[in-house]
Amino acid sequence: MRIAIAGAGNVGRSIAQELIGNGHQVMLIERQPRQLRPERVPEADWVLADACELSSLEEADVAGCDVVVAATGDDKVNLVVSLLAKTEFAVPRVVARVNRAENEWLFTEQWGVDVSVSKPRLMAALVEEAVTVGDLVRLMTFRQGEANLVEITLPKNAPYEGQPVRDVPLPRDSALVAILRGKRVMVPTADDPLEAGDELIFVCTAEVEDQIRAVVLGSDGRELG
Repeated sequence: MRIAIAGAGNVGRSIAQELIGNGHQVMLIERQPRQLRPERVPEADWVLADACELSSLEEADVAGCDVVVAATGDDKVNLVVSLLAKTEFAVPRVVARVNRAENEWLFTEQWGVDVSVSKPRLMAALVEEAVTVGDLVRLMTFRQGEANLVEITLPKNAPYEGQPVRDVPLPRDSALVAILRGKRVMVPTADDPLEAGDELIFVCTAEVEDQIRAVVLGSDGRELG
């Protein structure tokens, strides 16, 4: 895929390196000359331009991109970039960085944002995930609340401990997409048994989160031990 990233600071460069490592073609757009450091990510295409200006995005051929990532440290800039990418250039997928928690409500489809990544919320979720066993933790929201990435660390004596994945009656609009077991990352198959301490990663709608909690932890969703 061809991906444009607005903002070539530490965050933008880190995203670019990860995407290039996964085989994508990446263009970094930066308006500050001092941030223009092609030697940091030499495999990327670097453009010195203001991503909030329509003419700059036209010259960079943003219309030919599959994804635009608004990754600057300014929420106002990220909103403008998202809106232009979606409305003026019909970019299929727009991802925006949220720097201040109080601005998160603005990052919606009305501003052209398909996926918002909130640093404060993500940090809180990661902290909660690190210390929580026996409850559901929401890690990330996709498509403005229509689907979430959630995690449950399976406690001892959970109803389906030792049972294969196929026996877990998950609700509609949910899927178990990964099991983290120690240092292993497993794509679950129907025959894989669940073990205490497994970190179960689900994609689901918000409406069925309580049902998943009840199924995995017990009918009342209480913490087991």
